[in-house]
Amino acid sequence: MSVLNNFEEWKSFLNQRVEQGQSLGMDKETINDVAYQIGDYLAQDIDPKNDQERLLKELWNCADEEEQRMMAGLMVKLVHGGEQRQH
Repeated sequence: MSVLNNFEEWKSFLNQRVEQGQSLGMDKETINDVAYQIGDYLAQDIDPKNDQERLLKELWNCADEEEQRMMAGLMVKLVHGGEQRQH
């Protein structure tokens, strides 16, 4: 089963990649930039495999670049337990 078939598996996969990037010394900005590139690739080249991905793709496609970058950063926060949340 592909990680794209199940949203929880996708989130776990993305979280592992975020942790891997951090262990390699990547800062928050670099990780968010990579997440943006992945999001753009998925939206352009991959058919959604579930309702969550379909919604994300539709939101991505109607957003401008700044909003897409914000979405990518939010996905990083979502999968990484909100550790970067500011109060």
